Amino acid sequence: MLNTLEKLSILADAAKYDASCASSGSEKRTADSTSLGSTSPGMGICHAYAPDGRCISLLKVLLTNYCSFDCHYCVNRVSSNVPRARFSVSEVVDLTLGFYRRNMIEGLFLSSGIIRSPDYTMEQVVAVARSLRETHEFRGYIHLKTIPDADPLLLAQAGKYADRLSINLELPAPRALTELAPQKDAGRIRKAMGTMRLHIDAAREDKANSPKAPRFAPAGQSTQMIVGAEPSTDADIITTSQTLYASYGLSRVYYSAFSPIPDASRLLPPAAPPLMREHRLYQADWLLRFYDFSAQEIGDAAPGGMLDLTFDPKTAWALAHREDFPVDINVAPKERLLRVPGLGVRTVERILEIRRHRKLRMQDLAKLCRSLKTTRPFVICLDWRPGALTDAVDLRTRLKPGAQQMSLL
Repeated sequence: MLNTLEKLSILADAAKYDASCASSGSEKRTADSTSLGSTSPGMGICHAYAPDGRCISLLKVLLTNYCSFDCHYCVNRVSSNVPRARFSVSEVVDLTLGFYRRNMIEGLFLSSGIIRSPDYTMEQVVAVARSLRETHEFRGYIHLKTIPDADPLLLAQAGKYADRLSINLELPAPRALTELAPQKDAGRIRKAMGTMRLHIDAAREDKANSPKAPRFAPAGQSTQMIVGAEPSTDADIITTSQTLYASYGLSRVYYSAFSPIPDASRLLPPAAPPLMREHRLYQADWLLRFYDFSAQEIGDAAPGGMLDLTFDPKTAWALAHREDFPVDINVAPKERLLRVPGLGVRTVERILEIRRHRKLRMQDLAKLCRSLKTTRPFVICLDWRPGALTDAVDLRTRLKPGAQQMSLL
């Protein structure tokens, strides 16, 4: 019989494969003398970062790593030979409160393998959140991993208690999901996402009309795709993400590089993809969400559909579209400035603000951007215009990380 700490060791380790754990967009609740928890910054077990830079610490754990499903890419599949453990509802509640009181966490990310049935599993997950919220007045962040095959009423209850919900798409290609996860269905997953969006949108509209309206997953919903477990290219994955954002109003899409598991199926690749591929997908996703790039634009700059591992996707796009550069930072509109390598959203906002009062010089740009080496070949300033070398065939070579910086005059 395992004790609680032994269970925690197994179930916290098993939860590390779920990347869809973040707290961006969470509400700031005001704690009072009868409540516990907050979403203010602090130290913790699993760190998630909000867009404004806040660091949220979470207890990230599975209710159980028993699972009746046999997804080939999952270490917790029914045919896997791994140590198993299961928490009771009260054990997860006690752990969450105990870690909070020790100032180790500010919230909970809870997922689970499928036990007995999707409905039973979802009932247990919801019971944890209900106990924390209603019995213990916990006001910290809660992220629940939901099960698309569960009764829609259970998913609606989950949204009542959770800040964010996630339904993992798992693989970008429906055919691959059918082959590698025979008990899962891409259509049912997307249907559950659609239902979730209807609930979230309705709750936000009600909240706008009445501050006292019931809450429903105020931080929205997210999903995860495994990268490298099947042949989908990066362009395929980004196109799928664009569709998910547009169709289901997702807050985030997470990307998790496939990790080889013990006793792996022959249907899986023998080795993991480079971690840089996962990183490039996150950067491309950022371009979709904040820089007005389309999936097609990003894919067009990815030879063979694979993102360049040497350069970030925006730099790769700029190198493939030299006719659009250089950009005069003193007159160019915001949308063109956002396309310049090395210029982030905040930097562009600062440029727009400063140039209302005066023209910017290269020394001003140097104070604003992180990588002047990357930015210089693509811009014009009051005292700077890149020379002919910026159009030379060796520009790519000279911009590579670690390459010796040369004069661009």
